[in-house]
Amino acid sequence: MMTGDRQQDPRGARAITSRRRVLTAAALAPVLTATSPAPARGLSTGTTGAGHGKRVKPVPTELGHWAGVAKALGREGNMLRGTMYHTGFPRRDLLVVSDGVVVTPGLALGTHVAFVRYADGSTMVMGDVVVTEDELQHVIDAWQAHGIEQTALHKHLLAQTPDLWWAHVHGHGHDAVALARGLRAGFDRTGTPPAVAPDRSTPVDLDIARMEAALGAKGSVEDGLYKILFVRRETVADGHLILPPGLGSTSAFNFQPVGGGRAALSGDCVMRADEVPHVLKALRSGGIKLVELHNHHLSEDPRLFFTHFWAVDDGVRLARALRRAVDATDVVPGG
Repeated sequence: MMTGDRQQDPRGARAITSRRRVLTAAALAPVLTATSPAPARGLSTGTTGAGHGKRVKPVPTELGHWAGVAKALGREGNMLRGTMYHTGFPRRDLLVVSDGVVVTPGLALGTHVAFVRYADGSTMVMGDVVVTEDELQHVIDAWQAHGIEQTALHKHLLAQTPDLWWAHVHGHGHDAVALARGLRAGFDRTGTPPAVAPDRSTPVDLDIARMEAALGAKGSVEDGLYKILFVRRETVADGHLILPPGLGSTSAFNFQPVGGGRAALSGDCVMRADEVPHVLKALRSGGIKLVELHNHHLSEDPRLFFTHFWAVDDGVRLARALRRAVDATDVVPGG
């Protein structure tokens, strides 16, 4: 091409026009491909908006209703609040050290999955699964092959050995046993050991009475740890499915005694968006380290965020710091 007052060569102009047509076609190809029909999907797996149909409530169930799920998972579970069938898969096979503390399975290494039956006959499963970095991609591939979705991938701890990740899983369908088999396909790609009954008799070297007074709630002792739970006040829905209180929307604080009334704290706090800055500030002002800020769901209403945190300090001092974070959120003790 000539510039200024020189004449443009017609053959050059035709060549440029031809090249432009080729480039335009190449640029449009991905757009045209993206408009092709997507593969067919089954029941909603959490992506149905609140405006797409009437919301469906969970229904009460009993342990006997979940016998097929227990068989598929390879271990027995328990009922929570009459509507959630819960099964734990603690990673007792791992020796994990974080911040100089040997992390017990109950403090931060507990895989949990919960099944809920709905009034339309469908079942939803949600869970939080501990995997090593070496296991992670293999586990995800197995779940995806069985229709189990991942809604979060994050950390519960700061620097730790070995390297660990926590994956949130989600499934929804009319065959609860098939969902359980899908989860099991992923678990079988990990070193998760067989079930062991929890020890509820181990004494805890913490001033629990003062900690509970500071937090304004009662907790429980299990496997040598002190645990306390808070749940959101408002009704939370994932798409058109109403979540039972405490399913994927709790603030959970775990204290592992380390001697002299001190504890290693690993926790997770649930927040609306407007609560997030207040909670993070409250935690940091209490000397608690922030680990992660993330979501558990893809389409919940109201939109919720979660922060994981860590600290090693006097148990009562930690409880007082946590109380300021609790008071910044709309929660009640979970029992």
